[in-house]
Amino acid sequence: MSRITITLPDELHRALKAAAAKRGRTIASMVAESLEAYGIKSPEASADLVARARRHAAMAEDEATALALRETKEHRSR
Repeated sequence: MSRITITLPDELHRALKAAAAKRGRTIASMVAESLEAYGIKSPEASADLVARARRHAAMAEDEATALALRETKEHRSR
């Protein structure tokens, strides 16, 4: 597992620390969950998501990939 150092304003750090304690979680798990909520995924996880969606929708791989790229671009442009 990789380690990272981030700099946060003191108020945000206190709020994050309190939220993690209240939920019985670690700060690292809260940050990781937040990144996932923003759609940050490894290439492998992204490929798996496209494959599962394609199977569910009975789409060809190129159709599913094109749709995923289009929707990702639309979401990021907001």
